[in-house]
Amino acid sequence: MAAVTTVTGVGARAFPMTRPAPLRVATPRTSRTSPATFRRRRIVTAVVALGVVVVTGQAGAALGSSTLAAPERRPSPSTSHTVVVRPGDTLWGIASRLAPNDDPRPLVDQLAAVNGHRPLVPGETLRLPS
Repeated sequence: MAAVTTVTGVGARAFPMTRPAPLRVATPRTSRTSPATFRRRRIVTAVVALGVVVVTGQAGAALGSSTLAAPERRPSPSTSHTVVVRPGDTLWGIASRLAPNDDPRPLVDQLAAVNGHRPLVPGETLRLPS
């Protein structure tokens, strides 16, 4: 155990007195990074970049690789609506997309009649009279 004595007054010292630690000076770096380290860094950077490209491609494929603007939303100059069937579309889904606030059953019947009561094929164009 250490005892600490305090003395009041100007310039008074307290014991045990500790010496200040010598200042540390930064030592200059003498060695450079080896070429093997640079190679490893380049390989890691290339693998990360390739991973980003692969993930972006998979996300694009998952989103259907379609443009953001849906073709059936573009104004058509004629009086009929044109719908391009996308993968996974159903008559009910197309009817709900065309008239979101209306009862889709009459429109489903109209789509089925236009399609000839055949199964939908992705890429097929359906024209509906207005």
